[in-house]
Amino acid sequence: MSLFQYDFMIRALIGALIIGLTAPALGIYLVQRKLSLIGDGIGHVALTGVGVGLLTNQSPVYTAVIVAAIGAIGVELVRERGRTSGDLALAVLFYGGIAGGVVLVGLSPKGGAGNSLTAYLFGSLTTTSPSDLTVIVVLGLIVLLAMVALRPALFAICHDEEYARVSGLPVRALNLLLAVTTAVTVTIAMRAVGLLLVSALMVVPVAAAQQVTRGFRATMALAMLIGLVSAGAGVTLAGEANTALGATIVLLTIAVFLGLAIGAAVWRLVRRRMLPAAPVAAEPPDVVLGR
Repeated sequence: MSLFQYDFMIRALIGALIIGLTAPALGIYLVQRKLSLIGDGIGHVALTGVGVGLLTNQSPVYTAVIVAAIGAIGVELVRERGRTSGDLALAVLFYGGIAGGVVLVGLSPKGGAGNSLTAYLFGSLTTTSPSDLTVIVVLGLIVLLAMVALRPALFAICHDEEYARVSGLPVRALNLLLAVTTAVTVTIAMRAVGLLLVSALMVVPVAAAQQVTRGFRATMALAMLIGLVSAGAGVTLAGEANTALGATIVLLTIAVFLGLAIGAAVWRLVRRRMLPAAPVAAEPPDVVLGR
C-alpha cells in the first residue's frame, strides 16, 4: 500500500519538491557572497513572526513572512551603510529573534511554548494544510523565477558589487530583493525542515554541486537537481522508515555532498596518476660542469 494514497503525504511531497528547487536556487547567491549562515539568522527572526501569528490567532506562515522580510531588509540596510559588521547584525538576529519568538509563543493562547515551537523548529510538513501548501507553492515559484530570470544581474552584484554599480545595475534594489527572497525562502522552508536546519537546504546542495562543476550556471542547475532529488527521496524514505522528514532530507543532501566530494577526490587522484610525468629537460654540459 502506497503512502502517497494519503492527501497529507501528497501535500508533503509537493511542498518538499518546491522547497528543494527553490532553496538551492537562492542559496548559490548567498554562498557566492559568503553569507551561507544568514538563513539561520533570518530563521530566528521568522520565529518571532510565528509567535506573532499564534498570539494574534493569524496564520503563522503569513506573519513569519512579513516579520522575516522586515528583518532581512533591516540587516541589508545596516550592512550597506556600514554602521556595524555583518557578523554583529546576524548575532542580533539570532538572539533577539529567537528570544522574541519564544516569549510570544509562550504568551499565545494555543498552549505551551514547547509544543507550539516543535513543528517550526524541526519541521512538520506532513501537517501542512492545503492553504499552507498554496502559500509554499506560490511564494516558492515566485522566488525560483526571480532567481533564474535575474541570474546575470544577481551574479554580478554577488561577484563584484562595485563593478555592478559602475555598470549601472540597481545594486540596492537587487540587494533588497535577495534579502526579501531569503526571508521568504526561509519561511516556506521552515514547514519542511524547520528553522534549525533551513540553511542546510540552501548551502549543502550548492557545496555538493561545486565538487564536480566549474561554471556558475552548471553549479546552479546541479544544485537545484540535488535539492529536488533529495527532497523527493527524503519524503519517501521518511514515510517508509517513520523518521523526521526534515532531518531525513538534510541527511540525504549531506550524503550526496560526501559522495560527490569523495568521488571527485578519487577521480583527481586517478587522473593525476594516469597522466604521464612531464620530462625533465637535461641541463647543458657547461652548466653541469660549472662552466
